[in-house]
Amino acid sequence: MSYMKGNTITVRLDEDVLPILDEVRKASGQTRSEVIREALKRHLALRRFEQLRRRAMPFAEARGYLTDEDVFKVVS
Repeated sequence: MSYMKGNTITVRLDEDVLPILDEVRKASGQTRSEVIREALKRHLALRRFEQLRRRAMPFAEARGYLTDEDVFKVVS
């Protein structure tokens, strides 16, 4: 593992989250910080996607793309 430069923040976890975090950490061989960083990156990417999707929906609907299936039909 290489040393990562970055900012440090403190996060309070609910009591029920810590055992799950440690279970995932042990199974993956990662540190708590690595698991949390990976989970946060995925969560933020999903939130960003959802925001972009909401902004694009009016344009897609205007062109007849109302569902994911409509999009898949065009790109497949």
